[in-house]
This record gives sequence, structure tokens and C-alpha cells, in this order.
Amino acid sequence: MEQNTQNTALLVMDMQVGILGMLPEAAGILEKVSSAIATARSKNIPVIYVVVGFRQGAPEISINNKSFSVAKEMFSNMDMTAFMQVHDSIAPQAGEVTVIKRRVSAFTGSDLEVVLRSFGIQHIILTGIATSGVVLSTLREASDKDYRITVLSDCCADGDEEVHRVLTTKVFPRQADVHSLEEWNKI
Repeated sequence: MEQNTQNTALLVMDMQVGILGMLPEAAGILEKVSSAIATARSKNIPVIYVVVGFRQGAPEISINNKSFSVAKEMFSNMDMTAFMQVHDSIAPQAGEVTVIKRRVSAFTGSDLEVVLRSFGIQHIILTGIATSGVVLSTLREASDKDYRITVLSDCCADGDEEVHRVLTTKVFPRQADVHSLEEWNKI
């Protein structure tokens, strides 16, 4: 099946310095995502960066949010600009959009949907960290919003390799096409 690149965007999610530092295999994922970005740019597919971040003091974090509330104090005292910086090896080029989200899904607390609509995007290609976090949450929400979805399985990473495997081989295929970078490059 040939890909229609006219209504497609590559999402590079949570590939920021503050998150990559927590991933032991960061160099491998950076190399794969860099290649995906190069492929997208060569096909004139927009590359949209999504980063998680908060205002000074992290007022967006509720004590009711189990995953974020444990780190509220850390986020409150952190330099958010440095935390949200996309790794230099895959940094956005001039004219590429960076969206700031406030939760796990790329859609929640961000203007991603507005950006996608303005570009006429109907098909999103997902990359990012973590497979069980931003990729899963974004895939689920995008599916409910009727986007066509592709996940580049080796351009995603998770702290738990078994969780990554189960998601990319058993869960994601129910709502998305799942390809390796090499397979996607041939489409």
C-alpha cells in the first residue's frame, strides 16, 4: 500500500533531554528517530515535535494525578526550558512546530489537534518515549478522533521491554498500522 504523504505528519514525542536521560538505550532510539525524521523530511511529511512541560511551580499537576503528582515537587523546582529541550541530534528545523502538552497524551493540554487540522493532517505516524506512556495514550485518543495511525515500533522505547513488545505486537495493531522503520521506509 502506497502512503499518501499529503495528509500525513510524523510526531516526535517526548524525545527531550530530560526524558532521554532516564533511558539506558537512548543512543539507539535517537539514531532510529533521526532516520525517521530524515525520511519524513525527504518526503515532505511535516515533522511535529511534542514535549511535556509545565509552568513554573507546575500548577497544572493535580494531587489526584497519580503519575505526575509524585514528581510535582521535582517539576516545580526544575528549569522547564532545559527539561523540554528536544535532543540536539533530532532538534526541530526552522518552521517545524513544537507542541507543549501537560499530560501523557500528545493531545491533552496542548494545541496539537489545532495544528493537525491547520495542516490538513488525517494520518499520524508516532514515535517516542515511552511506548506505554505518550505513544499508547496518543494512539488511543487519536483513534477516538478518527485519525489514521502508524506506529514505528523501533522508533519507540519503554523502560520495560516486555510492555513495549506486547503493545507493539498485540495492542497497537487493533487501532494502528505497526511497522519497523525499515518497513516504513519502503512504503
